[in-house]
Amino acid sequence: MPDTSRKWAALVFLCAAQFMVVLDVSIVNVALPSIQRGLHFSEQNLLWVLNAYTLLFGGFLMLGGRVADKLGRRRVFMAGVALFSAASLLCGLATSSGWLVVARAFQGLGAAIASPAALSILTVTFTEGRERNTALSIWGAIAGAGGAFGVLLGGILTQEIGWSWIFYVNVPIGALVILATPFVLAPSTPEEEQRGFDIPGAVTVTASLVLLVFGLVKSTNWGWASPRTIGVLVASAVLMAVFVMIERRTQAPLVPLSIFRNRSLTVSNVVAVILGASIFSMFYFLSLYMQQVLGYSALRTGIGYLSIAGAIIVAAGIAQTLVARFGVRLVLATGMLLAAGGILYFSQISVNGTYLGTLLPGFMLAGVGLGLSFVPVTIGAVSGVPPQEAGVASGLINTTQQVGGALGVAVLSTIAISVTTHFAVSHGHGRAAALTGLTHGFSAAFYVGAVVAGIGAVVALLGLVQSRSSEPSSDALPVLELAHDEA
Repeated sequence: MPDTSRKWAALVFLCAAQFMVVLDVSIVNVALPSIQRGLHFSEQNLLWVLNAYTLLFGGFLMLGGRVADKLGRRRVFMAGVALFSAASLLCGLATSSGWLVVARAFQGLGAAIASPAALSILTVTFTEGRERNTALSIWGAIAGAGGAFGVLLGGILTQEIGWSWIFYVNVPIGALVILATPFVLAPSTPEEEQRGFDIPGAVTVTASLVLLVFGLVKSTNWGWASPRTIGVLVASAVLMAVFVMIERRTQAPLVPLSIFRNRSLTVSNVVAVILGASIFSMFYFLSLYMQQVLGYSALRTGIGYLSIAGAIIVAAGIAQTLVARFGVRLVLATGMLLAAGGILYFSQISVNGTYLGTLLPGFMLAGVGLGLSFVPVTIGAVSGVPPQEAGVASGLINTTQQVGGALGVAVLSTIAISVTTHFAVSHGHGRAAALTGLTHGFSAAFYVGAVVAGIGAVVALLGLVQSRSSEPSSDALPVLELAHDEA
């Protein structure tokens, strides 16, 4: 196969793996009520079906990137996909709540290994400039659509076959990717220096994030002034400080702090946190609103997301052209501003809402905004990064999006629950009052989410340096040697 054809064939399978990874962040949302009934989850513990995946995914992504750089990107990619697929099978076979949460955690770990390896392979395979931006636009479209199609596929599988199949569907896709990888992905040369993997750093930062989300979720029951809430949040802050100390002193840091001297990378990752918080929380609350308030079935909820999926795909497809003409800064700021507008539109939801009037305009506006944001934020995060740090940069941008998603859902859920609880105290607990209270809670969460997304637009506009990415830069990353044998 010619080198050019092989590169684009490789992109197909890299995107297939990334689609699975992103899919499993959102596919569970629609199935949560069925999972709760089937495995007897409590209301509080049900959230960990989402968080076990997201936190392990985000917490170990940077380690996954480092392992890919050191051991060889192709073999690490295959190992990650294999672990992810095996964990997916275990999720589908789960017969208890604890089993499912643990299996979801291993799914997240597999995703943390596979995803940064895939993005770093893409980064060093395609030359910086037009070629890489085209590949990243496809990558961004797949990643963005995965979130939307996850809800659609989750609705179809849950209603027609059963919730277990939202996990089983990953197994044949993963098997196909593993079988095809040796034929379409060139082996990469591992780093020669004998440095460690910074396991203490990975464990410390993951523990810090888990405690942070746990404290935020529990604050609605414990109270913000509760010693338990304060203690958990303080412990999270201490662990994060320890993580920074480890990174400064270790010879093989999980995240070399010097990497943040790259302004484009730093600002893009800040925006990525906000982007993750926006999209994760939006899908989470809209799924609940459509099912719990409007009374949609799981299937109808999934079909409802087709409009935003299409908007994301179209916008991400043209984002590369816009970046080449106007630069990362303007496109990213515009995308985040449009996403903020869409989320703000959702703040006017009502108990008697309709799809055409209450949801569709927001879906289209937010979808275009998200599609325009995914591509430039990724381009900005990997631009000018040397090959030996490609895995770290790839892991970092994925990490910030996942961590942003977990934090966004936790914070906005806390706001929504507080508003709903306050409404119930004032208006009673009848069905009509309960639905109105839920709607008020969701509306408040959307309003705050819109403000957060708007801040992301400001950060992009003021933080990034205006530049165009249509041509390779002088420090462009070299194309991966396709004929090179893996050591």
